[in-house]
Amino acid sequence: MIGLISATAAGAAARDRLAAAWPTRARVYDGSVGDAVRRAFAECDQVVCFLATGAVVRLVAPLLSDKASDPGVVCVDEGGRFAVSLVGGHGGGANELAREVGELLGAEPVVTTATDAVGIPGLDTLGFPVEGDVAGVSRAMLDGEPIALEASVSWPLPALPSNVGSPALEAVPSLPHSRLRSSGGTPIAQRDERYRIFLTDRVLEPADHEVVLRPPSLVVGVGASKGAPVDEVLGLVQDALRDAGLSAKSVAEFATVDAKAGEPGIVGAAERLGVPVVTYGAEELAGVEVPNPSEAPLAAVGTPSVAEAAALAGGGELLVPKRKSVRADGQPAMATCAVVRRVARGRLAVVGLGPGARDLLTPRAKAELRRASVLVGLDQYVDQIRDLLRPGTRVLESGLGAEEERARTAVAEARRGQAVALIGSGDAGVYAMASPALAEASDDIDVVGVPGVTAALAAAAILGAPLGHDHVSISLSDLHTPWEVIERRVRAAAEADIVVTFYNPRSRGRDWQLPKALGILGEHREPTTPVGVVRNASRPDESSRLTTLSGLDPATVDMMTVVTVGNTATREIAGRMVTPRGYRWQEEAK
Repeated sequence: MIGLISATAAGAAARDRLAAAWPTRARVYDGSVGDAVRRAFAECDQVVCFLATGAVVRLVAPLLSDKASDPGVVCVDEGGRFAVSLVGGHGGGANELAREVGELLGAEPVVTTATDAVGIPGLDTLGFPVEGDVAGVSRAMLDGEPIALEASVSWPLPALPSNVGSPALEAVPSLPHSRLRSSGGTPIAQRDERYRIFLTDRVLEPADHEVVLRPPSLVVGVGASKGAPVDEVLGLVQDALRDAGLSAKSVAEFATVDAKAGEPGIVGAAERLGVPVVTYGAEELAGVEVPNPSEAPLAAVGTPSVAEAAALAGGGELLVPKRKSVRADGQPAMATCAVVRRVARGRLAVVGLGPGARDLLTPRAKAELRRASVLVGLDQYVDQIRDLLRPGTRVLESGLGAEEERARTAVAEARRGQAVALIGSGDAGVYAMASPALAEASDDIDVVGVPGVTAALAAAAILGAPLGHDHVSISLSDLHTPWEVIERRVRAAAEADIVVTFYNPRSRGRDWQLPKALGILGEHREPTTPVGVVRNASRPDESSRLTTLSGLDPATVDMMTVVTVGNTATREIAGRMVTPRGYRWQEEAK
């Protein structure tokens, strides 16, 4: 919950705008300002104060306890010009809240956290539980000190600065026993780096100048008899993790059979650890090969294994085979569990950059660019957004004509466990990179599509409202599609009286397709049909004009141009191209 506090009429007006925007997230605190701040600080996860920063500093200073648990506090000035992240920038989410408040109120977010200021991800903002000397290692990152990155699991990370070494896989499991509580292993060679970041699901006590990141790599399969106590289930899981030298902070989920989805002991234990419960059908679990099948669960729920099968259902390495709980009263065990390290899945974000203007690049696209550790794209598109990338992002760029190579490269990087952004102009799914990438990818990586503003939409907004009724986009390039197929589609659109936007209309070596397509449309539309021509939509050298089907000179069109041909209802009104949502205009004109 976000507490909202104001002291003046101007502050109250801005406060109420936030309250209206966040009806389920925010609560207004009335009364004296001091009492309101104290109550909100005690009851809310975050607080927005429409007060001077000095006043808020004096009010919250006596309330501060621990940066890990204190709410994030944002101050907004009376004029609504600035949203200042004051307390809990990372841990309390104040930095992101300041940006959100700024977007809603038109205020400039003010974030002074060092890592945010220079574009480096804070170690406590990566989405993983983090332990150790976060402040010290973060300062070392900022100062350019060499930092070792040791990993026992491969897991997607955002870009880290160049002074953070590449992960040395399998180094962590062999740390000395004084550092790592597990069986076996020999000491690793000492590294020169004074600072270290460990990425591991193993129990590890960080020393000075060290940080441990806990990836969500463990799945705990759980079976339980009806009425199994929460403490018995939880105790079993905790003992299993401890004995295997595994951290409970890396548990991603509990897994069980559908029939046990609502079993209070399982649900309660999962809630104590703060993880969800996922379930599988008995038939699916029965098909999972396990080392320790049993007749008891087969008779009870229809599968010879619950704990092991549920843990292994999503794939991975069985670290802890099935074990049973031990009851102090000597009664039969009521719970079983098994632990699996799931395979780290790389992540591929296919990102549409829009038509070129920075203000048409979506917030989601910006977030994905900053999340990526590897960026793959056409060199000219990379140049458009290079300043948005985090320091340390590995950029793999190539020239025109290498689309399939870029798609293969992006998928290959994701399969290596990287967080990859594959960029394209407009919307990545429209004549762009999503299609070749998804044709190359399989279900061994996570794929996210980020929509963008297409060239057709950007051109339409410049022209007026040409796409107000049914419309179609057709590429006139026969590089990948035979002209016979393109011509058939143009004829179908012409006969159906659909507005047509032509992509790739003309190039130096391909100059006859556009006249041919216009001729086909002319068989079904009047010569005076409006045609909009937009070149470099939304870019500094943007140009546009309205003409007609008979008046368009194809020689004035190139590959940077989008040509939109209206239907029989499209009109030019006040210099704008307008296609009505119905055909009433035609009827009224008769």
